Amino acid sequence: MTREEKAVIIDQLAEKFSQHNHYYITDASNLTVAQINAFRRICFNTGVEYRVYKNTLIRKALEKRGVNNKDLFDVLHGFSGVIFSKESGNAPAKAIKEYRKKLEGKPALKAASVETALFIGEQHLNALSELKSKNELIGEIISLLQSPVKNVVSALLSSKQTVAGLVKTLEERKQS
Repeated sequence: MTREEKAVIIDQLAEKFSQHNHYYITDASNLTVAQINAFRRICFNTGVEYRVYKNTLIRKALEKRGVNNKDLFDVLHGFSGVIFSKESGNAPAKAIKEYRKKLEGKPALKAASVETALFIGEQHLNALSELKSKNELIGEIISLLQSPVKNVVSALLSSKQTVAGLVKTLEERKQS
C-alpha cells in the first residue's frame, strides 16, 4: 500500500469518525474470515457498520480528529476492527453480545466511544449494551410527564359521570 493510498484511507476513516457519534474498537484476532463475515452480517442487521483497519491507520485518523488519548491508543494492537453507529450507542454492544452467543468471548471489546464518553476495556460491555438511546430517554421522560396529567384527566372524566349519575338519581327521586 502506497503512502497516498494510506492517506486516502486515513482521510476516509477520519471522516467516518466525525460522522458517527458512537464507535467501538474490537479485538478480532483469532477470528477466521468466515467468522468475521458472520459478525459483519449481524452488525449489518443491527444497523451498524463493521470494518477492519490497521491500528496505525486508526490511530492517525483519530489524531486527525483531535483525539489524543493515551489509554485509547494503548489498546490499538493486534487485529482491530471498528464498529460505527450513528443512531444508537448500545447497538454495537448488542451486536457483539449476539455474536458471542455463537462464539464465546469473541470479538473482545478494546474500547468504545459513546457520544463523548470513552470506555476502555471488556468490563464495560454489559453496561454499554444496557444504555438507552437518546430517543428512548426522551420517550420515557415524555411518558413520565404525561402520566400525572392523564391521571387527573381520567379522574375528572370518571367523576363527571359519577356526578351526572348522582344528579339524575336525585332528580328521579324528587319526581317520584
